[in-house]
Amino acid sequence: MSSKKSSLAALTIGAIGVVYGDIGTSVLYAIKEVFGSGHVAFTPDNVYGILSIFFWTLTVIVSIKYVLLVLRADNNGEGGLVAMLALASQAVKDKPELRRILLIIGIFGTSLFYGDGVITPAISVLSAVEGLEVMSPAFKQYVIPVTLVILFALFALQKHGTAGIGRFFGPITLVWFAVLALLGVAQIITHPSILKALSPHYALLFMWVNPGTTFIILGAVVLCVTGAEALYADLGHFGKKPIRLAWFSIVMPSLTLNYFGQGALLLNNPEAVKNPFYLMAPEWALIPLVLLATMATVIASQALITGAFSVTKQVIQLGYLPRLNIQHTSVRDTGQIYIPLVNWGLFVAIVLAVVMFRSSSNLAAAYGVAVTADMLITTILTFYVIRYGWKYPLWLCLSATGVFFVVDFAFFASNLMKLFAGGWFPLVIGGIIFTLMMTWKQGRALLNEKLRADAIDLPSFLEAVFISPPARVEGTAVFLTAEPGAVPNALLHNLKHNKVLHEQNLFVTVRNHEVPWIGMDKRLAIESLGHNCWQVVIHYGFKNDPDLPKALEQMRTRGCELDVMTTSYFLSRDVVVPTIGSGMAPWREKLFAQMHHNASGAADFLNLPNNSVVELGSKIEI
Repeated sequence: MSSKKSSLAALTIGAIGVVYGDIGTSVLYAIKEVFGSGHVAFTPDNVYGILSIFFWTLTVIVSIKYVLLVLRADNNGEGGLVAMLALASQAVKDKPELRRILLIIGIFGTSLFYGDGVITPAISVLSAVEGLEVMSPAFKQYVIPVTLVILFALFALQKHGTAGIGRFFGPITLVWFAVLALLGVAQIITHPSILKALSPHYALLFMWVNPGTTFIILGAVVLCVTGAEALYADLGHFGKKPIRLAWFSIVMPSLTLNYFGQGALLLNNPEAVKNPFYLMAPEWALIPLVLLATMATVIASQALITGAFSVTKQVIQLGYLPRLNIQHTSVRDTGQIYIPLVNWGLFVAIVLAVVMFRSSSNLAAAYGVAVTADMLITTILTFYVIRYGWKYPLWLCLSATGVFFVVDFAFFASNLMKLFAGGWFPLVIGGIIFTLMMTWKQGRALLNEKLRADAIDLPSFLEAVFISPPARVEGTAVFLTAEPGAVPNALLHNLKHNKVLHEQNLFVTVRNHEVPWIGMDKRLAIESLGHNCWQVVIHYGFKNDPDLPKALEQMRTRGCELDVMTTSYFLSRDVVVPTIGSGMAPWREKLFAQMHHNASGAADFLNLPNNSVVELGSKIEI
């Protein structure tokens, strides 16, 4: 019992650091943007109304929607938009047209994650460093250079892994939330009546009196739920109970106290609207607070970068991106990965965002469109999961998701007003990623169709070969092929040029499925083809770590002895030549061919020993 309590405490502290980093730093800019927008007249009634809207936004969207409802939709313990997409697509697998539409919607939502992944670190770190301006206006010129240096250091450290840094995430963020609560309480004491804003009637009254203004400021109010999607995305890392416990016991109370403290400060000193968070602190505490805020934003950014690596790996295994160079940074935790292309691609985009927008206020104008679209997509997918997957009555499903749909749509519609003020930026990033994903998926489908059309039946081919067999050499050959039962090009090239066949031959096909995990007991499907030849299908979930040598070790119990030193892996690397009229627009054909050419190959992705890989090419037109 003591061990369980200790484990729960450790997971809860870990969740505070990883899951709630983004939402914990929203206090730096959310209130400032609402009142700094100029849309809300500065009156006590409006301060009460805005604080009430903030509190009930956190309650409805985070507490009820994500913490209580969406966390229930786990895919074998895993969460996130990719897991939700897999659940929804499985729930409607008997409705192919609906399933196709949901897949497109889900992949589009996943693409928007990268747009959010650019804006969130930029606005978080920039808003923290802007605390220097509060100390002295002379520091304003250093804000952007310091921000860029911090971001570069953060991304440069990624290749070393996050295991060492991760141990400090929870405690530092716990200190951050404690400071948020203390700063809030110190101001609330001076104006305790501010707590009346906890009542929803202040929010309803503000919306009733100011419907147009309410709609406009929702684009700034959404800043208070920055990172809400992380609750669901990190489900597999921590579990439901620690995430819920951390939210209701630490995070939600601390955020509420700080927001209400900022409200009390504004009632006492309206001029503090220029930066209410930092002006809550006494002058002697500004430098330590800026340092602590910077650490908190770096932690929040780190969590998002790690999430980008994880999502990319999952999307690759679902077949929507080419196999990229994935490096493992931990010998114990397979989830600790580093993808250089994603890392530096994010960094370049974030630098562009910082240089283009130049302040957290300008970035706030760009934030919201992508994240509210993701929130809306999550609600839509949740409906199909609980209706068709869990078989709940229609009225209950509409009731459970209808309210959230209306709330999410209101936030999304409000944020569309930011489209020309910067909201286009994350949408452009998401659109580019979405185009790459759909082009790769469709291109691979066309390529596989072409391969199947030209394929030679493997059993018949082997039967013909062994009528007059070639020389057999010692060792095992592993031929990777896209389709089971088809002769791999690498085998044809080997017979043509080397005129030999290995003593043992495995024809291996990798299948990725829309479930997070597939256990080792279900990993291999094996069929004997005779003459020491086997057809092997290896099954992986989108969270499994592909490792062919490890998976093939199970062959030893099936009569096939594998020796690492005498096993060769043959990859048929196809050279794709785009042709007109293949089913895609010409520019997408060229894009697919270029992506195929630039892909680093399956060797790294499948953890194959590099010194035993032979790459053979064949031209294929699409």
